[in-house]
Amino acid sequence: MAAAAAEDTLPKLFARVCRDHGLTTAQLSKDAHGRFQPTSYSELYAEVGDLAAGLAELGVRPGDRVGLLADNRREWLVADLAILGLGAADVPRGSDSTAEEFRFILAQVESAVCLVEDGAQLDKVLSVRADLPHLRTIVVIDPDGPPQDERDGMAVIPYADVLQAGRAVTELQPDFYRRRCAQGAAGDVATIIFTSGTTGEPKGVVLSHRNFVFQTGCIPEFLAIEPGQIWLSVLPVWHSFERIFEYCAIASATTLAYSKPVGSILIADMAAVRPHWMASVPRIWDAVRSAVYRNVEHEGGVKKALFSLFVAAGGAHTRARARVHGLVAHLQPRSRPSELLGGLAPFLLLYPLRALGGALVFAKIKARLGGRFRGAISGGGALPDYVDEFFAAAGVLLLNAYGLTETAPGVAIRPETAPVSGTVGRLLPGTGLRIVDDQGRTLGPGQLGVVHVRGPQVMDGYFKRPDLTEAVLRDGWLDTGDLGMTTIGGDLIIRGRAKDTIVLLGGENVEPLPIEERMQESRYVDRAVVVGQDQRSLAALVVLNEEAVAEHAAAAGIDGDLRALGEHPRIRALIRTEVYARVNAANGFKPFERISRVHLLHRPFEVGRELSHKQEVKRAAVAELYAEQIARLFA
Repeated sequence: MAAAAAEDTLPKLFARVCRDHGLTTAQLSKDAHGRFQPTSYSELYAEVGDLAAGLAELGVRPGDRVGLLADNRREWLVADLAILGLGAADVPRGSDSTAEEFRFILAQVESAVCLVEDGAQLDKVLSVRADLPHLRTIVVIDPDGPPQDERDGMAVIPYADVLQAGRAVTELQPDFYRRRCAQGAAGDVATIIFTSGTTGEPKGVVLSHRNFVFQTGCIPEFLAIEPGQIWLSVLPVWHSFERIFEYCAIASATTLAYSKPVGSILIADMAAVRPHWMASVPRIWDAVRSAVYRNVEHEGGVKKALFSLFVAAGGAHTRARARVHGLVAHLQPRSRPSELLGGLAPFLLLYPLRALGGALVFAKIKARLGGRFRGAISGGGALPDYVDEFFAAAGVLLLNAYGLTETAPGVAIRPETAPVSGTVGRLLPGTGLRIVDDQGRTLGPGQLGVVHVRGPQVMDGYFKRPDLTEAVLRDGWLDTGDLGMTTIGGDLIIRGRAKDTIVLLGGENVEPLPIEERMQESRYVDRAVVVGQDQRSLAALVVLNEEAVAEHAAAAGIDGDLRALGEHPRIRALIRTEVYARVNAANGFKPFERISRVHLLHRPFEVGRELSHKQEVKRAAVAELYAEQIARLFA
């Protein structure tokens, strides 16, 4: 990778791609009429250069920290590359953040300049202006935002005005951006991402250009990415997961099409742009699977029976194929010849039925994804087995991945050509891994322990928090806090968070995530949270799936809103039956891992309340918000 050594920063990498693929479409974004319009790499480079010059006119200098408070849109990438090209670092956050979160983050990094998405985000920043003495300029990205003005001693400037001022500079200095990029180095700070976290105060993760550039060189080794292919961008880009794939898209001279993770918008945009790839989270695919099953349930009869048959046949054929090709997550040594022979017969015998199901049923799912969909990389949490197995049966490639904000974020990914179900894949080249027990001893394959990693992607540390940095980062090894194990073949399995472990009165240690995932297989369960710390047994809080429960109630002649339905004896009995049918000995759960009682919740979890910005359950928040309900479960 000689080229990678020369292109040791993201702006240098971007500049080279623009030079080599100037006419290739870099971005597809919607105009005022909702139609996708293209931006070429040459056009993108020019806009990035103009914005960089405009920000320099506002006083942005190398080493500065610039707030970037916006959701995923084409201008976010322009702003990101412009800031980085000046040798500054951006400090991103999404528009669903609160004014208090903005205050904390901007005050911590002492931002003098901040870009916000629209007037609503501007108002949040202005509401905490008194606590931001360093902030002097706010740039509003949205064209419908306020005109240039001065508010509370701060300049409020439209994005278009900054571009225009920068264009006046680049007309006189056409190589302005290239010269500024050339001054950057791999170890320069690229961004400070404040983790939303599931507990506690946000921590600023300091990430360098080296952390990201390393991954743009090795992630494409796992995926057959080709210039001109299209990525559908739906996740919050201020998270490192979406961000690294946007950088990989640039490095591979592919196209980014901007959409939203909302069912109706997502599916319509897939039909419009026909993407090849998408970075995603498990909830997106869980929702797609649930929608498919609801439609099948509604049709009933022969169609439902055939669907069930093809799903079962597709699943069995997928498992047989994995045995034939040696793509099984073994935790102990197995005989390869016997595995091959055991899988060969069902692989051959089930192929006609699998092909028929693909033509009659699953082709419709693929068509809804645009018709040329290569695969999705799923991160931000483990891909539940039932989701993984369903799409594998349908012939839709989901490649699980694993990482943290502290690793920018890539640690492991399933290779496109050799995916092992039930794992998060293989380590990126150059990444070290060890699984350790509570005594710090390194464990072998099949043994559960805490995951430690090291490599070029590991963060520099937490911003202004050497105490927190020292607690997780020693001798280059990062303590991820995740529980996991390796397979005989070297793939990684993640079993949840070490700090999420529930300890029962009998001393049994319980990992709640596998139990919750099993319960969430039910179409009537939207979310499940296992509780039981210091109790004799486990219980669960269950958020009802409103649509599925309402359909069931209507068929049973039961009236009422969701709260009333949740209190109806027949609905409560239905959920208990669904839970007990899934969490039992037949499905591999030990007696102490079973659920003794269930409490139904009548409102969905919300980001910032029960959920983090990555849609992860904030267990401490749930324990506090529902303390009374939890106490009644164990009374």
